[in-house]
Amino acid sequence: PQSQQGPPSTTGTGTTTPTDSGTPLVKSKRRIDVAAEYAKNQRDRDTLNLVVVGHVDAGKSTLMGHLLYALGQVNERTMRKFERDAEKIGKGSFAYAWVLDETDEERARGVTMDVATSSFATKNRRFTLLDSPGHKDFVPNMISGASRADVAVLVVDASTGEFESGFDGNGQTREHAILIRSLGVRQLVVAVNKLDCVGWSQGRYAEIVDRLLAFLTGCGYLKDDVRFVPVSGLKGTNLVRRIDDDANSTAPAELQAWYVDETNTEHGQGEAKAKAGPCLVDLLDTFAMPERPVSKAFRLAVTDFFKGGAFGSSSSVSVSGRIAQGHVQVGEHVVVVPGGASGVVRAIDVDGASEEWAVAGDSVVVMIQDVDMQQFAGGSVVCAGPPAAAIAAVRRFEAQLVVFDSQVPITNGFPALMHVQSLGVPVVVHRIIETLDQRSGEVVRRRPRHIRKGATARVEIHAETPVCLELFSESKELGRVLLRKNGETIAAGIVTKLFSK
Repeated sequence: PQSQQGPPSTTGTGTTTPTDSGTPLVKSKRRIDVAAEYAKNQRDRDTLNLVVVGHVDAGKSTLMGHLLYALGQVNERTMRKFERDAEKIGKGSFAYAWVLDETDEERARGVTMDVATSSFATKNRRFTLLDSPGHKDFVPNMISGASRADVAVLVVDASTGEFESGFDGNGQTREHAILIRSLGVRQLVVAVNKLDCVGWSQGRYAEIVDRLLAFLTGCGYLKDDVRFVPVSGLKGTNLVRRIDDDANSTAPAELQAWYVDETNTEHGQGEAKAKAGPCLVDLLDTFAMPERPVSKAFRLAVTDFFKGGAFGSSSSVSVSGRIAQGHVQVGEHVVVVPGGASGVVRAIDVDGASEEWAVAGDSVVVMIQDVDMQQFAGGSVVCAGPPAAAIAAVRRFEAQLVVFDSQVPITNGFPALMHVQSLGVPVVVHRIIETLDQRSGEVVRRRPRHIRKGATARVEIHAETPVCLELFSESKELGRVLLRKNGETIAAGIVTKLFSK
C-alpha cells in the first residue's frame, strides 16, 4: 500500500506537536462524533469491497483492467505504454491485465500472484476492487483478499474445454465460489468471459449458466443473489456499455440477436422490441449495500504494515487493511493485539484520500505513532477503547465446522493450516465434540471418531500461536475460520467459544 500525503493529523487538545521529521502535528480542537458524521454522509461515503475470483487464465485481470480503462481510471498515455511494453515481450494481449498486475514477475509469467487493489465508481456505487490470483499455488493470497470482500465477481472462461477445466476436477472455479461464500459473500455476479471465442453462442452461455447456477445454489447462494452476464474482457464487449447503446457501434450481431431483457421493452412503429440485457457495470451498480456495524468496538484487521508514512516520522508505523467494525479518528488511542502495544492515530487514508475519520467497511491506511513495527505481524488487529474492549488473542477455541472434501478423515489430533483474515497459522483439531444435523442443528452423535465429508461438527481447535478471534455471534468478519490441508480447502466454520487459557 502507498500512503498519501494528507493534512496534519488531529487529536483533542487544540495544540501542535512537532514530529520526528520536524513537521508539526496539528491537533483538533474537538473530538468528532464519527457515528453522527457517518449518518449524515453515509450515501457519499459507503464503499463496497469487490473481490474478483475465478480459475487461472479465466481473464480476471484483463477484464477488470479493461473495465478500469473504460471508466477513465487509467489514462490514455499509460494504457498505450502498457500496450507497447507488452508487445515488446510478446504478450500484447496482456496489456489490460498490466493495469492490475504491477510486478515484473507477474507480467513476465502472465499470472496474478497477489491481491491487487484499485477503486472505481458507477452511477450509484463506489467500489474498492480486490483482484485476486486464480492459480492454485496462491489460494492463501486469494483468501486474504476475499476475507475483505462484501460482494464478488466470479469470472469463468467460456472457451471450449476451458470452462470444464476450471469447473470440473481440481479447477479453482468451484473452490473459489465455496471460499467466498464461506467468508460471508452473498451477492455474486458471474462474468461469462471469452464468449467471443465461441461465436457468442447462446447455447454455450445457457449451458454454463445452468451448470453454475445449480452448483452455486447448492453452496448456499440464493438464486436471486446470483446474476450472469456475457462479456469479452479483451475486446471490452458488454463491460460498461450495453450492446444496444448508440455509442457501441462495434457490438457483435450474434450477441445482439439473443441477449435481451424481456422485462424492458421499447415501442416503435406499433411493435414492442426488447432492449438489450444489462452490461457488467449495470449489475455491479445494483449490488445492495450491507449494514455496517459502525456502533461496535473498533477493529482493524491488518493486512500489511510499513515504517513511516505521510509525515515521514521514524516513530510511526502505517498499517493497511479493512475496518471490520466500529470507527476511528485521528488523535484516538489504539492498541495492537496480540502484544498490547499502544499508540495514537496520526493520519488516516481512505481509498487514497486523507480523512479525519473512517468507519466499518472502509479500506484504510492508518498511521500510528509511538508503536514499534516489530509489534505488528500478519493477523494483528488494531483496537480502540479500554484494554478490556480489545479483541481476544487465543490459542484454544471451539468452532462449528462444515467439512467439504478431505483426502484423510478429520479425527482427534488432525493437523491443518487455519486461515483467519490475512493470517495462516498451523492448528490441530484437538477434539471432536459432536456432529450436528445441518438443517436443525440438533446433535447427531457425541464424541464421534471422525467427521465425514459434508458433515457439520463442533470441534475444539488448538493454534500454534495466539490468534485474534471474536465469537461469530459478535462479529461475522472476525468469527470465521477456514481449514486447509495439502493445498486443499477442507472445512470452513464459525467461532462459538473462546478459551482465555
